[in-house]
Amino acid sequence: MFESLSDKLDNALHVLKGHGQITEVNVAETLKEVRRALVDADVNYKIAKEFTNTVKEKALGQNVLTALKPGQMMVKLVKDELTQLMGGEAEGINLSGNPSVILMSGLQGSGKTTFSGKLANYLKTKKTKKPLLVACDVYRPAAINQLHIVGDQVGVEVYSEESNQDPVAISKAAIAHAKANGHNVVIIDTAGRLAVDEAMMTEIANIHSAIQPQETLFVVDSMTGQDAVNTAKAFNDRLNFDGVILTKLDGDTRGGAAISIKSVVNKPIKFIGTGEKMDAIDVFYPSRMADRILGMGDVVSLVERAQEQYDEEEARKLQKKIAKNEFGFDDFLNQLQQIKKMGSMKDLMGMIPGAGKMLKDVEIDDDAFKPIEAIIHSMTPEERSKPSLINASRKKRIGTGSGTSVQQVNQLLKQFSQMSKMMKMMQGGGGKKMMQMMKGMK
Repeated sequence: MFESLSDKLDNALHVLKGHGQITEVNVAETLKEVRRALVDADVNYKIAKEFTNTVKEKALGQNVLTALKPGQMMVKLVKDELTQLMGGEAEGINLSGNPSVILMSGLQGSGKTTFSGKLANYLKTKKTKKPLLVACDVYRPAAINQLHIVGDQVGVEVYSEESNQDPVAISKAAIAHAKANGHNVVIIDTAGRLAVDEAMMTEIANIHSAIQPQETLFVVDSMTGQDAVNTAKAFNDRLNFDGVILTKLDGDTRGGAAISIKSVVNKPIKFIGTGEKMDAIDVFYPSRMADRILGMGDVVSLVERAQEQYDEEEARKLQKKIAKNEFGFDDFLNQLQQIKKMGSMKDLMGMIPGAGKMLKDVEIDDDAFKPIEAIIHSMTPEERSKPSLINASRKKRIGTGSGTSVQQVNQLLKQFSQMSKMMKMMQGGGGKKMMQMMKGMK
């Protein structure tokens, strides 16, 4: 996510981050590079120019050149302006109304149907709502089938009418069905086209007028860059939607749509899609995204994801086991499962300040834990609880059973031992020793 832009901005700000003298000349040169990086990321030139002009004015107005740490102040100014450009504050979804009606709009191929399912899953699991998905793409039978498949995946009912070709009538009937069956959110998936056309605009405007939704959301593929922004403007001029959904952001190394769409349509980005799984949906926080773009990570989101998987009772049991030196491979396996639930490894690493830059050329496969899991599953229950029992012949058996080598088994045992000692030190406050051990670990 934003890899190319992050690299270019880091290079542009490199001079100012150093301890050399900062002058009005090198500030201007740096901001010229920043502007070039934004344009390369598919940000509209006018927006990029206005952005750098604003940063320059603020830098000179706040006496950044004579500050104690001018480089840091300059980076903060860029970060603050990026945050404002992307919307400033996170905007929640309007769930007033009974039921709350959410109308999804967008072009074909933008990820609208899949995101409707992700949103239903989010509202069901995070907001304890009972959503109803509604299939209103009457032109593509595959779209109706796709929504039913998505609904099955997330355990949400899908309303569709095979013989009815009137999306307005289907929408109204679906809302009546929701009221009769206790659904408090209705998510209406509408038809898309390959390009903006009058027939599509008229149809969605008619649905909008007939059902008066609490939220009208425009779904756009972020990888289409400036085209995404132009399409958003065309839809907004006709629909006056409430917010933007950016899909496929995990595949976009440039990020131009995320940066400039708010200033063009003056509507907030409400959610982003960050992967293929049905839980790969995040509320869009402009400040956190600015941090990530500038390589500062996103610790707040990382902690929030960890807290979602955190079980206080389990944590207490684990603490006791560590204190008694009884932490075993079953406990370790349980921790791995919790980490996997937090999202893709590449995404998680990007949230750790500095890690994204260190690992930019490293491929982190989501299946990276599979060999470890296979090794642990090849151990007997006794071996998992008492790793010290694992001798040479047992290592050979475990390696054969897991389809790995004795060397890989040895490596896991060594790292497990180091990690167990680190956990013990964390409880005892042995900070310096722990840091030394961490340097030796992969």
